[in-house]
Amino acid sequence: MAVHQQGQKMDDMTRILPSNCSKVFIQRDFSDGTAVKFHTKEFPTELVGKIEDKYLVQTITTLNTMYSEAESLNSRNYCESCFACLTAYLSYLCFDTHYEKVLKKVGKYIAEQNQTVYVPRGLMLVDPVERGLRTLEICILNESNGR
Repeated sequence: MAVHQQGQKMDDMTRILPSNCSKVFIQRDFSDGTAVKFHTKEFPTELVGKIEDKYLVQTITTLNTMYSEAESLNSRNYCESCFACLTAYLSYLCFDTHYEKVLKKVGKYIAEQNQTVYVPRGLMLVDPVERGLRTLEICILNESNGR
């Protein structure tokens, strides 16, 4: 029941997101290649006074670590890929890949961060998966961008 209530709270939080809120984007960091990694060095000026930079840097660092874990190569991933190939990829109908599991973990982490850190400060993180892993979007809930 608690899980249902928690899921319900998250649904309510996504409903409070107005379509015309101000948005801040943190771009991908391609300095180390094409792996999913977001910049942590530049603190957006739009967020000054709304959140301490240590919280944002901690969140981005954790996300970068999770995406690095998702893209890591190890024997388990190798065996998973071989099994998928042997079953003509039908095995993916039965279980999630390592990458999908980590993406779900990222989604839960973002939901938890929104609930405990960002929404109380009038901000909301948008899961980078919803933006094609191109950018980390932060919505400023109590400001309008005038559109």
